[in-house]
Amino acid sequence: MNVLKNIFENFPENIKEEFFEDIISTKDFKLERIVSEGHSSPDGFWYDQKKNEFVLLLSGSAKISFDSGEKFELKPGDYLIINAHQKHRVDQTDKLEKTFWITLHY
Repeated sequence: MNVLKNIFENFPENIKEEFFEDIISTKDFKLERIVSEGHSSPDGFWYDQKKNEFVLLLSGSAKISFDSGEKFELKPGDYLIINAHQKHRVDQTDKLEKTFWITLHY
């Protein structure tokens, strides 16, 4: 059965924590939607993922840093490819509008 959905709709109205939703998930990859609103990674926390990650920012803005010292400011349309076990964190997401992300873990 075909299902029509919209990436910018159907998420909690007040998101106290980032909202994560699996769109497609298999043993080999996961496509997910993330909605942020002024969120950031907890102090001292670094993502250290087992798979490579493709990150696409659809709306809003975000700042991401890596334990190597690299920092990126993302705007709509920007994407990053993050290698497995490359430690990274979200320093900040837009406080004035919701930030929508698509991530692919592969």
